[in-house]
Amino acid sequence: MGRKVRIGCGGGFWGDSELGPIQLVEQGEVDYLVMDYLAEITMSLLVRARARQPELGYVPDFVDLFGRRLAPQLAARKIKVVANAGGVNPLGCRDALEAALKAAGVDLKVAAVTGDDLMPIAETLRSAGVTEMASGAALPPKLLSMNAYLGALPIAEALAAGADIVVTGRCVDSAVALGPLIHEFGWKADDYDLLAAGSLAGHIIECGTQATGGVSTDWRDVDGWDHMGYPIVECDAGGGMVVTKPAGTGGAVTPNNVAEQIVYEIGDPRAYLLPDVTCDFSGVTVTADGPDRVRVAGARGRAPTGRYKVSATYGDGFKTSGTLMIGGREAGAKARRTGEAMLAMCRRLLVARGLPDYLKTSIEVLGAGDTYGPAAFDGQAREVILKVAVHHQAKEGAEILAREFLTSATGMAQGITGFAGGRPKVQPVVRLFSCLVDKTVVEAKVLIGDREIAVAIPTAGQDAVPAAAPPAAVDPAPPGGTVRVPLIALAYGRSGDKGDIANIGILARRPDFLAPIRAALTAEAVRAHFAHLLTGRVERFDLPGLHGLNFMLHGALDGGGTASLRHDPQGKAFAQMLMDLPVPVPQAWTEAGRPLAGWVS
Repeated sequence: MGRKVRIGCGGGFWGDSELGPIQLVEQGEVDYLVMDYLAEITMSLLVRARARQPELGYVPDFVDLFGRRLAPQLAARKIKVVANAGGVNPLGCRDALEAALKAAGVDLKVAAVTGDDLMPIAETLRSAGVTEMASGAALPPKLLSMNAYLGALPIAEALAAGADIVVTGRCVDSAVALGPLIHEFGWKADDYDLLAAGSLAGHIIECGTQATGGVSTDWRDVDGWDHMGYPIVECDAGGGMVVTKPAGTGGAVTPNNVAEQIVYEIGDPRAYLLPDVTCDFSGVTVTADGPDRVRVAGARGRAPTGRYKVSATYGDGFKTSGTLMIGGREAGAKARRTGEAMLAMCRRLLVARGLPDYLKTSIEVLGAGDTYGPAAFDGQAREVILKVAVHHQAKEGAEILAREFLTSATGMAQGITGFAGGRPKVQPVVRLFSCLVDKTVVEAKVLIGDREIAVAIPTAGQDAVPAAAPPAAVDPAPPGGTVRVPLIALAYGRSGDKGDIANIGILARRPDFLAPIRAALTAEAVRAHFAHLLTGRVERFDLPGLHGLNFMLHGALDGGGTASLRHDPQGKAFAQMLMDLPVPVPQAWTEAGRPLAGWVS
């Protein structure tokens, strides 16, 4: 399709390695370098930073790396940068970046995208009856932030205005890649198939090395963890794309690894809702296109809805969480009794001070056996990590556990250690509130130099109705005798989160494996497998193009993000937990020389 545009993603979250953008600038031969900093947890952190110092609220690491250290190379190589590093203060980020560039003597134009901050109209939205998307709850009385997920059109406008670096606040993660593609290829707002393809390109690379073998189910097949290659997507004007990485770097760009990233944090693949387009990823395919090159095709698009998704945050008390290691025989039982005793002690102190009970408590016992060696594996863990957490409306209530946590070292179980870090810290609980608002009330703008450019966003939209589903597949019982194998023998997968909802994408290793997977992994079976964690329903969606399924687990994360007391508040380990589920398969598949030989559970 002629000219190619190469876009590399140098980081998938605030805290990713600084080696990513350096690698892509020096080795990637990219036209655009994009950075995705704003996980929902990150927004909560930035809100707290701005509350302490109003001039903050953006990602300071971005200013240091791109305004000082990489700026000369960006200018020399003519690499443009797009990042959502503005957080809850994109103008502050722009000003700090311009000051750093001036100090470095580098002439690059910086644009800021604004309009996502809806705090000025929060009361108007409250009066209009805005409610939470999942629960229907009313808008909380005192908000800390309220930001709309903007799309790619303002980014494209900033690039058209001559920006070398574009900083945004809250926008959908994939928009940082779609914006450059709209600008480069002149795609229109109603080129829905192209916008869906560009959004998929952005979705694949938005989490950095997750697309190049990071957190792969088949982790033993991925070398070079100490020098992972960051993802690059080569795109053409017709929506074609190839995923790759810089030569000589670690990781592995394979169809399986790219497919795992495609299913990460999606819902109904036939109706993946973005501000610019409603995507249908159900027919997406991945094929090898050479070493460390994967061609992706099949995305389709329809008109977007007429509303933006909005993430608001609000304070909901305080929490603290502490961990200790407990060793010896019956370590797990000792740890649980220790945690229960801690909470009982703290509740006695709450009563003595006239404070109400905790809103939530959590005891989790995590065990692996690393310090014991072979002696640990006699059916009983010899070392565990005890994690105790509480949530209280008052700071004083959470502080009681923080102060009393270490008393267990002398008054409870023998073998407690790992308390050299001191008392656990008390933190405010910042809870997420997700809602929808009409696009007509949001004014996206680009500020570059002394210019302020209003961005025209199409506001008419269609309802979020999924594309027509193919006829339901029939899952016949395998012929002949069956045996059970763990799901990991048949599939690979990836899990992630959106608020209090976890998603698990499961992809068959071979097309013929899909039928027994579908038969065993009903929504009811998955809910039973996670019954100890779930409070809501489970939905199942088909991914025929990738020979897979996607599950949405509602109420699975104890509130999710910083509101959760769980050790895994984002469901990162859920796919691995599901991989142990036994699946009946034809016995013949497990015979010597057949695809599942040696896998009988």
